[in-house]
Amino acid sequence: MSLNHVRPWRNIYRRKSRQIMVGNVPVGGDAPIAVQTMTNTLTTDAAATIAQVQAAAEAGADLVRVSVPDQASAKALKEIVRESPVPIVADIHFHYKRGIEAAEAGAACLRINPGNIGDEKRVAEVIKAARDHNCSIRIGVNAGSLEKHLLEKYGEPCPDAMVESGLDHIKILQDHDFHEFKISVKASDVFMSAAAYQALAEATDAPIHLGITEAGGLVSGTIKSAIGLGQLLWMGIGDTIRVSLSADPVEEVKVGYEILKSLGLRHRGVNIISCPSCARQGFDVIKTVETLEKRLEHIKTPMSLSIIGCVVNGPGEALMTDVGFTGGGAGSGMVYLAGKASHKMSNEQMVDHIVEEVEKKAAELNATKDAAE
Repeated sequence: MSLNHVRPWRNIYRRKSRQIMVGNVPVGGDAPIAVQTMTNTLTTDAAATIAQVQAAAEAGADLVRVSVPDQASAKALKEIVRESPVPIVADIHFHYKRGIEAAEAGAACLRINPGNIGDEKRVAEVIKAARDHNCSIRIGVNAGSLEKHLLEKYGEPCPDAMVESGLDHIKILQDHDFHEFKISVKASDVFMSAAAYQALAEATDAPIHLGITEAGGLVSGTIKSAIGLGQLLWMGIGDTIRVSLSADPVEEVKVGYEILKSLGLRHRGVNIISCPSCARQGFDVIKTVETLEKRLEHIKTPMSLSIIGCVVNGPGEALMTDVGFTGGGAGSGMVYLAGKASHKMSNEQMVDHIVEEVEKKAAELNATKDAAE
């Protein structure tokens, strides 16, 4: 739950859900909303896949999903799991035996698609493997691969068909006394996804994994995901998220965190507040922000930084950030610390100086946190 009693209009009341464990990551209940991505390397290339998993984890991914399309991939998964710093979710389609093999290889969660995994007998074997190897399951409904009988019933992919598919599969798991599961109902259509997730949230207390599937490239996919996931998260729906982009998985993690940060649901790293710049700017705002984003990637401590080109909004924004810089005249600007004007700094030295101030503030915040624990 994200509550702010001083500013109640910022409150988000999260839907109450059961909590499950995906490896050592709690999902649902009052656990932080987990950020997930998926590798796009050949799983059989274990070295490349491990490198991508590690990069995603360094960027902040709590979970990483790996596709297991064939037996060779299942064999490689064992090494990938062993070298991964975060729990691995095995993506299973079509052949139920891959799910069994992935559980045996140490996957923390199996993602199975009701539309193509097979009949209940095959699902039961996957459930047994998951139970035997302390593995959770994600029921992953996708509008593009719904069961034939549901397409015949509804005439086309729609929210009702997606929710019915998910609930049917929940029943199978529950009938086999398996309750360590989460569920998703993804579509590439934002309206369909949002409607399906809202109906699903009312129909089950299972943890919900959010995503707009096949969202698109970095820019268009980010916008579509922010609209779709943002409105659901604002309503309190969602326990894990994955931003699906035709881009580097690290970008998915970054976008996922930015969505959560904008809603006050997760905080990691430096939140940069910056102006779009105009003729009033006292320095090159756009270039400066681009540089600072790269220079500050190593900071994991939640904190805020304002970079504003002029004094119209600069001082006001700086009042609410840990570190700030506002452009002035004669080639220099004002540095703000903890919301107060501190000292002037030349534009030429400004970037290096801001990095130093942010690192210093991060160290202070970490020390305060350590002392309180």
